[in-house]
Amino acid sequence: MSTPPKLLILVGTMTDTAEHVAQAVGMNCADLLPIIEVRLMDGLDIRVFEEDALYVICSSTHGSGDVPDNARHLYESLATEPRYLGSVRYGVIALGDSAYPQTFCNGGLRFDERLADLGAVRIGEVFRHDASAGTEPEVVCTAWARDWLATTLNAAV
Repeated sequence: MSTPPKLLILVGTMTDTAEHVAQAVGMNCADLLPIIEVRLMDGLDIRVFEEDALYVICSSTHGSGDVPDNARHLYESLATEPRYLGSVRYGVIALGDSAYPQTFCNGGLRFDERLADLGAVRIGEVFRHDASAGTEPEVVCTAWARDWLATTLNAAV
């Protein structure tokens, strides 16, 4: 796998936390890849995965373990317009609250499951941030993203 020209962070959010995390990741990892783009999932569909990029899904969890409202169209298009995504490489930052154990981080986990079903290849484990842990999501998610990106880029060489 050659080094992709950019990292594309796709953001599913209800309260802007996932967007703040994605922006922090983008700023903190700018030295690792020349182009890092943060894009809200609003109005996106499966075609976003046609870009030559390394992807990170950064999604909060909403309601009863659902993807956020702004991510619903993209998530549903993975089922209604399925296509083979074998060239897609991605990571997942799943935000949730362990006070709701049945649905903890389900927004990100649902994307992970659907992408895997279409042949996309997740690199590493899903990173789960727990809102009840008392840690700043921007700090811990950025630390994970730096390690993940460095490992991913080193493996691609």
